[in-house]
Amino acid sequence: MTAERLIYLPLGGAGEIGMNAYVYGYGAPDKERLILVDIGVTFPDMESSPGVDLIMADISWLKARLNRLEAVFITHAHEDHVGAVGHLYEALGMPKIHARAFTANIARGKMAEYGIKEDAVSVASPWPATVQAGPFKVGFAPISHSIPESSALVIDYPDGRVVHSGDFKRDLTPLVGEPFDDDMWTSIAKPGVKALICDSTNVFSRNEGRSEASVGPEIEKLVSSAPGMMVATTFASNVARVRTLAEAGVRAGRSVCLMGRAMKRMVEASVTTGVLTDFPAVVQPEDAVSIPRENLMLIVTGSQGERRAASAQLSRGKFLGLELKEGDTFLFSSKTIPGNEKGVIQIINSFSEKGVDVVDDADGHYHVSGHANRPDIEMMHNLIDPQMVIPMHGEHRHLREHAKLAESLGRAGIVAVNGTMLDLSGNRPTVAGYVETGRSYLDGRVMIGALDGIVRDRIRMALNGHVTLTVILDEEDAPLGDPWCDIRGLAETGRSNAALQEVLEEDLSQFLGRADAKTLRDDAKLDTALRRVVRQTTKDEIGKKPEVTVVVSRLSA
Repeated sequence: MTAERLIYLPLGGAGEIGMNAYVYGYGAPDKERLILVDIGVTFPDMESSPGVDLIMADISWLKARLNRLEAVFITHAHEDHVGAVGHLYEALGMPKIHARAFTANIARGKMAEYGIKEDAVSVASPWPATVQAGPFKVGFAPISHSIPESSALVIDYPDGRVVHSGDFKRDLTPLVGEPFDDDMWTSIAKPGVKALICDSTNVFSRNEGRSEASVGPEIEKLVSSAPGMMVATTFASNVARVRTLAEAGVRAGRSVCLMGRAMKRMVEASVTTGVLTDFPAVVQPEDAVSIPRENLMLIVTGSQGERRAASAQLSRGKFLGLELKEGDTFLFSSKTIPGNEKGVIQIINSFSEKGVDVVDDADGHYHVSGHANRPDIEMMHNLIDPQMVIPMHGEHRHLREHAKLAESLGRAGIVAVNGTMLDLSGNRPTVAGYVETGRSYLDGRVMIGALDGIVRDRIRMALNGHVTLTVILDEEDAPLGDPWCDIRGLAETGRSNAALQEVLEEDLSQFLGRADAKTLRDDAKLDTALRRVVRQTTKDEIGKKPEVTVVVSRLSA
């Protein structure tokens, strides 16, 4: 009889920060019953994914095993953990979704956009309550992070227990949400923990993490001393920070206005679920217009330079009737995520041109991370005292450093990137195999795959330009008139100082005039030959080889 095993398989979030999706399975090899932890998104950029709206994990491996998927568990409501729940719910076979109240509220809002009923999401009570899902019993253990009701998962299976940390930090005074509870984690660890699957984001930060409560006094000083309008941006999901900013505005005698759909949605969800009971009164943008500048504070979305968010809109001019002017102050109460620097710097420069004083968190006064620094990661290792540590939620360098840390503390560690299936049944984690993983893209209203070639073609057109060539052949396969070209994204004139379009059409006419009958009769050969002429001529003229679309029309007898 084949022994049953426990497997761990990241489909997203291991080897990157974002797009989290982790599979756990228990049973005989290739017959394991499965659960999915988190189903998040990451965001596109013009360099690697032009025109794409959202990016999520490729769940093809799971789709081929839907009859074995028991349930989905969401650790918290950040987009990189819950953002794909509505997009992929049907593709996952419409499983039961489990989350705590605040996260469930956010998930239901996303699923409602697809007409999915509220009862698809089940609200889970916090630990020690558990949810049965096949061979697993899963408990939501409250843990501090930068969004309310974040939870680690205590996953019991017939042979033991594993802990999936989710995103966490050790914060004893988080202002909103539950503080880190050492006693609870000691009790969770008491029966013995086989594996800790652990957040790796800040493993290189060697200073102890700071509490959310530490930023309030500094923010209050800044807001009270600002001479004109005060504007601040932060992560919309960081409800504690949004409240801290709002309270600082009220104490400075300012009316507070929230701007940005995501921020309003998070505050509304917090109030609805009881996470927030004392958020300061706010004014609407249409009323804020008539309030004197020195008496107004805006709290806006767009801390990562998102082009359509409120921060970027204000940097370009008026937004909802409000405009920043010389003497106003703009605060980034956030850390710029690597890859977003260009958009943030563009906003900063645009405000600078207006005479707005921009304050960022270069000195650490106005923002604290929601992720555990290295000392707090070590603390978590020691509290849980697992037999093995599996780093997650980090780029490869984070995972590798975290695995080395685990080994230095006397515990087995291993680097498992997306697609690496681990067997956690023994005394050390072992690689049980590899599966194909990748990315799926939300492109407008449809999902496309990384291998579909759509994004690749966009990148090629962006890099090389595009030429559309049209040729008409008569009933005897002879050219009818001259070919003509439509050029996009290419210089109009080249080395010969003649119009590129005219040079192309002349070279194509000469080719058609000397082409043999066999080539003219064969669409495939003609397409290849014409494409070669266009690319070679364009290369000679302007040094580029464009993407080419060939349209051959034939007149029938």
